[in-house]
Amino acid sequence: MTETSQQDAQQAQAPSQAQVLDGRATAKALKADLAERVAKLKARGVTPGLGTVLVGADPGSQSYVAGKHRDCAEVGINSIQVELGADTTQDELLAELEKLNNDPACTGYIVQLPLPKQLNTQQVLEAISPEKDADGLHPMNLGRLVANVNEEITTPLPCTPQGCVDLLDHYGLDLRGKHVVVVGRGVTIGRPIGLLLTRRDVNATVTLCHTGTKDLPAHLGSADVVVAAAGVKHMIDPADLKPGVIALDVGVTREVNPETGKAKIYGDLAPGIESVASWYSPNPGGVGPMTRAELLANVVLTAERQLTQ
Repeated sequence: MTETSQQDAQQAQAPSQAQVLDGRATAKALKADLAERVAKLKARGVTPGLGTVLVGADPGSQSYVAGKHRDCAEVGINSIQVELGADTTQDELLAELEKLNNDPACTGYIVQLPLPKQLNTQQVLEAISPEKDADGLHPMNLGRLVANVNEEITTPLPCTPQGCVDLLDHYGLDLRGKHVVVVGRGVTIGRPIGLLLTRRDVNATVTLCHTGTKDLPAHLGSADVVVAAAGVKHMIDPADLKPGVIALDVGVTREVNPETGKAKIYGDLAPGIESVASWYSPNPGGVGPMTRAELLANVVLTAERQLTQ
């Protein structure tokens, strides 16, 4: 039996309790490494700076942005916070982005999504300088990812997809030759993750499923790895997955208790995944912390590359 077939046979027999892909612990290790690299940059007179642009007062967005700035303080990156009212116009927002594009203290920045309905999200994303695109979602950077299968990519990578790749790599899970089924076609996860997973250094085979996919359970049942990124609470039944699957729960549904006002996060995977999967990432506590850490990594990488240019 070959090494690959042995791995497949081992995966086919799921343990009674799946092993957890701990995003919090993995992100902590990544941030420790980033803190050392930031210290070296500062010794050379460079302090990376992360900017965030928050429009409106969405509680989820406010919480997420606050977490990003706590992360910055943890690794020594400067924080640049831009907060605008929910009635901000397109021109006003674009003017703020231009300031960040020209601010030497800002190494990279993000515009927190979703934006209020009166704003054109695509136009806003395209207004970010590609070199300062900390989220890795600028069309130019995504285009470079499309065009580059073999060589090192020297532009920012999309944070959540890269977080998935690094989380699996941290636990020594090799995706070469594996069939990955991605559920969800959003721009932050579903669409770009296939570009990363099919690069030659990962070498997975990817099927992208969405609301137009017929017989989703049949696709899920053939997957070695499932990336659940639709943002629909408990939409994926573990009974549809084959034993030993690796499951990444990336989609987020936020429900507010009307009595307490407190929000609770739910993933796309329904309860019971622990008895089917060999490995799985919880939600919260899985890919989410990795996304925030990858944002910092993009900023640090940009600062390091600027020193070598």
